[in-house]
Amino acid sequence: MKKFYIHTMGCKSNQFESAIIEENLIKNSFEKVKDIENADIFILNSCTVTHKSDNEAFYLLRNAKHKNAGIINVLTGCIAQIEKEKLLEYDFIDYVLGNDEKLDFYNMLKEFNGDVKCLAKDIMPLSEFHKAVLEDLTKTRASLKIQDGCDNRCSYCIIPFARGKSRSADIDFIIEQINNFSKHGFKEVILTGIHIGQWGKDSGFELLELLKEIECRTTIERYRLGSLNPLEITDRMLEFLSQSDKFCPHFHLSLQSACNKTLRSMNRFYKVEDYLAQIDRINELFDLPFLGSDIITGFAGETDEDFEITRLNLEKSGLSQIHTFPYSVREGTVGASAPNQVEDKEKERRAAIVKEISKEKYNNFVKKNIGTVQEILIEKHPDKKTGFMKGITRNYLTVITNSKDTAIANTLQNAKIIKFENNKIFCKIL
Repeated sequence: MKKFYIHTMGCKSNQFESAIIEENLIKNSFEKVKDIENADIFILNSCTVTHKSDNEAFYLLRNAKHKNAGIINVLTGCIAQIEKEKLLEYDFIDYVLGNDEKLDFYNMLKEFNGDVKCLAKDIMPLSEFHKAVLEDLTKTRASLKIQDGCDNRCSYCIIPFARGKSRSADIDFIIEQINNFSKHGFKEVILTGIHIGQWGKDSGFELLELLKEIECRTTIERYRLGSLNPLEITDRMLEFLSQSDKFCPHFHLSLQSACNKTLRSMNRFYKVEDYLAQIDRINELFDLPFLGSDIITGFAGETDEDFEITRLNLEKSGLSQIHTFPYSVREGTVGASAPNQVEDKEKERRAAIVKEISKEKYNNFVKKNIGTVQEILIEKHPDKKTGFMKGITRNYLTVITNSKDTAIANTLQNAKIIKFENNKIFCKIL
């Protein structure tokens, strides 16, 4: 029996697809192992959002060969899709597999031989969504990929060239998969994709129509959405979701900057004042909603004054947490050839400032939840350090309960948030 070890980098779509790869191999008599030394095949599902992620991928592949000289390294994911055959120049990469091909990993693996070492077709002409079905029952929350690709051309981003144009799963497929998750005992599903706000665009629908179908045609008890562009969160959507008993009030806004000048140069088509008002609207409509965001620091041409505008706007925003990272030049994008590139040290300095803002906002958000009663989904495995069962609230807080009873795993419980200590949130099951 062949043994494989898999490592996943990057977004939730990659995580979903790695789970598909695992199931595909296990169904075909492969064994998953927990360390590289015992594996015959190392699969790296890569990300290429930044140079840092590229370098990390190459380190992991080199390290695999160092630990296990006989291992076969298969690189897939976004680096594989962008670079293709070029990657075979590295002696620590044996085979390269594209983003669409990896969803049929076992059959693709059979195609590799001495002459064929790269299976990564041009993804740009691809127009149909690859209906990959995940049956993983080990997780507490199910993930369902409803969309792939992106039609935007943000000047900093290489992902559209790694994922192709936007492609949507059809409504009936999505409803069927969600109901299948329910039948297997799942209480919550996370709708993922590369740009889920573009779901339905290729077939004349909009995301709100899908959400209405989920509400009336599925038995799932909770669902939450992946990252959304502010323009894609309409007033109609907010009004609908605010009345929902199934929707988890957790929004992740793909903002990228809080300065209009920088947004224009990024090719983002919204204004800071509009999304700040939208954030306020969300906080008014929902009870303690979690509002996350993405911010890039040091994009080409971002001056000290531009960053100061971003800093001030983030501080006054009603966000709950901010994921930030320094701008990374990606060859093939408009931003790569833009003038006035910011030095790396300055990018890092600005990122550190945003991280401090995020820390303060998150702490304040958690404190607002103390004393409230929240519905939590108990995870299937207890907290490793304390042994107590843990769970996740509808508004995306991971909490440690006062119970060690494993019988409550995968159940919905009402709990009172009692304290926030050493970066951990504690609750009492009612």
